[in-house]
Amino acid sequence: MTTITVCTTCRQPALREDKTLPPCGETMLVEVQKAAEGVAGVSVRGTACLMGCEHGCNIAISAEGKMTYVLGRFAPGAEAAEALVDYAAQHAESPSGVVPFRQWPQGVKGHFTARVPPIAMPPAL
Repeated sequence: MTTITVCTTCRQPALREDKTLPPCGETMLVEVQKAAEGVAGVSVRGTACLMGCEHGCNIAISAEGKMTYVLGRFAPGAEAAEALVDYAAQHAESPSGVVPFRQWPQGVKGHFTARVPPIAMPPAL
């Protein structure tokens, strides 16, 4: 199962100081949840602060034993959410989590901020 983790406290840099507005991450979480409804192999969750404040809205795509990807600089909306879910579905299908560049949805290109290798599992005793 690939999990999309959405930072719920993210604020886009231009809106960061206006605390009268809800965080953009809250809106992004709702959009990603809608886009992921019924998509096999993909789950969605929210979390407070992925510590990528300069890149808000931030998203992590991960699964046990697979490469994790962190993406940012999204404006919350259906188009971004659909691209993220499409990428996550491909991540879920990949044994390593690596999706070839030629298969990336246009909406995620230019949004990757980090790639984290999986933690190796210790051998069974």
